[in-house]
Amino acid sequence: MHHPIRSLPTWALLGSLAAGCAASHSHVTWSDVPSREPAPVVTRATEAPPPGAKEDPKGFVARFPNPAVCEAAARRLQAESREEGWAAIKACIELTPFTQMRALLSGPWNEDLRMRPEAASLIARVVAQRGGSVRGELQYLQEQKIPIFSLASAVDRPDTYKGRYVLLRAQVADQRSEGEKPTVWLVEHALSSVETNMAVGVGERFDTTTTTSGDLDGQTQLTGPGQLGGSVSTREEGFSSTTRKHYDNISDETGREALGRLPNADPFLEARRDYVILARFDGVRLTSGGADDDSEAPRIPVLTIVSYHTPQELVVY
Repeated sequence: MHHPIRSLPTWALLGSLAAGCAASHSHVTWSDVPSREPAPVVTRATEAPPPGAKEDPKGFVARFPNPAVCEAAARRLQAESREEGWAAIKACIELTPFTQMRALLSGPWNEDLRMRPEAASLIARVVAQRGGSVRGELQYLQEQKIPIFSLASAVDRPDTYKGRYVLLRAQVADQRSEGEKPTVWLVEHALSSVETNMAVGVGERFDTTTTTSGDLDGQTQLTGPGQLGGSVSTREEGFSSTTRKHYDNISDETGREALGRLPNADPFLEARRDYVILARFDGVRLTSGGADDDSEAPRIPVLTIVSYHTPQELVVY
């Protein structure tokens, strides 16, 4: 028996849905949400950048463990400021045992080395710190078109090299005064290497003596037939050791001399000590006893000393 489906009124359905919602959800009004204040902004004091090479050369150099790293930092500064970069490389050369000649003469510094008035003195300092082998260093400088030349070239062609820089290794033989400016007598030296054998470890000495004795039958004109007896001794001595080749730097005179003019008397330019000297070539003049019209009369080059540096013992090629 089928019962007819009775439809519920719409208000009954809405009432039941409302009751279900009230049972399963809690309603929160906006006034119940706690207010959140914005977090305070903490401002950190920005650290001031370290002083630059122009402002504090010693402080700049102290930040790097060795001259090679210092030169690399100077290159980075040069990309930002040419003046700051030059101040940095100058500090690296003057305040560290800088020997990186190839890095100095590479692309980034070429224009500065040719244009800046103090560049030649910086190069002379590097040559001295590398040991003062002027002859070998000049060859490399000229390959890079750096206008610093040898005393020999200047003496051979004085008109060509007058007013140009020359670099030489020399000792002071004498110091005199010509007018108001002192003059030093320079004797040029060249650095060469001498090979010696140095003993390594403990040596051994041996001494051997051999004695042979016996009789000899025979006849001589003096004694006639008979028998002779005796002994013969031989001795051998020797010494053995292990050696290793050792090379020493020797400074020898080249036979060239020059007069070097100084702006003032300098007590630190001592006699009988080697110096790497940068000077301007002023030409040649006759020595005492020579005639002006005698082309064969002995002449001596005249230099104006720009800077001098004590060479280190180590030679770096």
